[in-house]
Amino acid sequence: NLCIQPNPQWREQFDFNQFEDIQEPLQVEVFSKRGRKGTESWGMFEVDVSRLPLNERQLYTHVLDPGKGKLVFLVTLRPCWGVSISDTDNPTLVNQDERDSVMERFSLKNTHQRLHEVGFLQVSVLKANDLPATDINGKSNPFCVIELGNCKLQTHTVNRTVNPEWNKTFTFPIKDIHDVVEVTVFDENGDRCPNLLGKIAIPLLTVQDGQQVCLLLKKEDLGRPSKGTITLVLEVIYNNVRAGVRTFQPKEKKFIEENQKFNKKILARNIYRVRKISTAVLYMLQYIKSCFQWESKQRSLIAFL
Repeated sequence: NLCIQPNPQWREQFDFNQFEDIQEPLQVEVFSKRGRKGTESWGMFEVDVSRLPLNERQLYTHVLDPGKGKLVFLVTLRPCWGVSISDTDNPTLVNQDERDSVMERFSLKNTHQRLHEVGFLQVSVLKANDLPATDINGKSNPFCVIELGNCKLQTHTVNRTVNPEWNKTFTFPIKDIHDVVEVTVFDENGDRCPNLLGKIAIPLLTVQDGQQVCLLLKKEDLGRPSKGTITLVLEVIYNNVRAGVRTFQPKEKKFIEENQKFNKKILARNIYRVRKISTAVLYMLQYIKSCFQWESKQRSLIAFL
């Protein structure tokens, strides 16, 4: 939700599964939020996915309702597998048949098949505890966003609590085993931008399969601790050979990036760095010059030798 911006830029990417037996169009709708509950539709349209060429990015510019502007977005039809949301009562890997199917898909004997698929990640977001309160009544309206590369999914919002229980399971296709799972907890803030309550980052290679972990939330820069904890269960299945081959390929560019804003502190720090380097270079030049002018016979003799 981008607030009070005449030309919003979301720059977010979402993956959807298209099943062969259900040929539904892609529906795109733009909303304007009015407070916590009210929303106003500014236009809805459909994209016939069956007519899209494979692996070619298509640019769409759709005119919204009169006076509401235009929406510009990209759609790409490509092989994709493994994106889903479910309740923790029935996650994908709990069913033995589905687990066997995933294990078979990424077994070493099937390495030559589907070379672009490195692995499979399942994340169960159970709950959070002792989150910061953002309302006057000492409560928050938290929801959780899970990101892996360019794939992004989120939970529902639990209103008026600092100890939410989401109990949702998410699955993602792994494209690079060196990727990092980012889990961010936000406070829904009506028609204003959501407040960040805390964040964690977990490298895929450090995941302990099937173990419930309770992690301390950190600030947005991941350098300082925040308030509260989040409880997760993660499981990673991947093909070692495909993961190794993918390591030698360029890292996928992350589409979701923040706008770089002008910052006085950064400018002052860069000016100080340039000044410090310039001073060091000037001092070195003066030192070399002094060696040629024999200001110190011992130093000049050593320099010439």
